[in-house]
Amino acid sequence: MFRTIAFKARTLAPLGDRILVRRAAKEVQTAGGIILPTDTTKDPNEAEVVAVGPGERDVSGTLHTPTLAVGDQVLLPEYGGMKVKMGGKDEENLVLFRESDILGKFE
Repeated sequence: MFRTIAFKARTLAPLGDRILVRRAAKEVQTAGGIILPTDTTKDPNEAEVVAVGPGERDVSGTLHTPTLAVGDQVLLPEYGGMKVKMGGKDEENLVLFRESDILGKFE
C-alpha cells in the first residue's frame, strides 16, 4: 500500500497519513466553445492519487492504514494542501494533503 513517486533523480514517499495527488488539468474552453485564459480559471477540485503514505499511528501504537489507494479519483477542498514542485520544465501539478482533508472518493 505504501507507494512512492519518482522525479528524474529524486523520489518522494509521503509520510504518515499524507496523500500525494495530481490535480486534473484546468478547463480552458467552455461548453459553448469560448476559450478562457488560464490565469482566470481556478484549480479543479478533482485529482488522481499518485502516492500514499503508510498510515498514522494512534496513542496505543495501532497503525491505521489509509482508505485511499494509488489511482483513486478524489474530491479536494477548494483551499489547502501543500504544493510540491519537483522537476524542471515538465513540472506536474502535485499537491500533498492529509487523508482527513480529502473530501471524498469518486466511484
